[in-house]
Amino acid sequence: QVQVVESGGGLVQPGGSLRLSCAADGSISRFDMAWFRQAPGKQRELVAAVTRGGTTNYADFVKGRFTISRDNAKNTVYLQMNNLKPEDTAVYYCNEPTAHNYDYWGQGTQVIVSS
Repeated sequence: QVQVVESGGGLVQPGGSLRLSCAADGSISRFDMAWFRQAPGKQRELVAAVTRGGTTNYADFVKGRFTISRDNAKNTVYLQMNNLKPEDTAVYYCNEPTAHNYDYWGQGTQVIVSS
């Protein structure tokens, strides 16, 4: 099973940007990949996904602000987040889009948007 390490989170002011990375310890080329997030007291939700062929999809609440991409040669998936809002505050995770709560998850990376 491929394991991942998410990184790039931090504290940023509203309107700022962050770039998250998800580094896998094996090849991801066979997998569709996605970013999820979980805010305190809320369920984990899908943020963006990218297929093996590079097609992307976004949740309505991030369309036009976030961009997902992948580099199969580096076994890494990225999430560029622009114009961040306080409601984007959450722990961000990457996994296959069909992952369930009982599946393997990395430790995530914390994003805090606050002035």
